Amino acid sequence: MEGGSGNGYAWAVSAGLNAALAAISAKLQLQLHQFVRYGMVVFFNVTMWASYVNSLKALSSLQATVTNFATNFISSGFAGYFFFRESLSFQWFAGALLIIIGVIILSNSSVEKKDSAD
Repeated sequence: MEGGSGNGYAWAVSAGLNAALAAISAKLQLQLHQFVRYGMVVFFNVTMWASYVNSLKALSSLQATVTNFATNFISSGFAGYFFFRESLSFQWFAGALLIIIGVIILSNSSVEKKDSAD
C-alpha cells in the first residue's frame, strides 16, 4: 500500500471535513448568489471525493469509510451548534462517543487481521 496509515487517516478526516463543509455551504443564508453557494457545495464535494480516494490508497475501505463518516457526523454536529444555533442533546453526545469507539474498534481489528494475514 502507498503511504502510511497515518497519512490515510489524515485523508479520511479531510474527506469528512470537506463533506461537512459542503453541507454547511448549502445551508448558508449569507448574501451570496445561489450560483456561488452551489459552486461551494460542488467544490467541497469534489475535494471530499479526492480526499476519500487518497485515503483508500493507504487504508482498507472499512477504515477509510468509518473514519470519513465519523468525522463528517461530528464536525456537522458541531457546525450546526456553532453556526446555526442547533442544540446538541445528551443523546447526540452519547451517539458521537459510540461512533468514535466503534471507529477505533473497527480500525484496530481491521489492522490486526491484516497483520496476521501477511
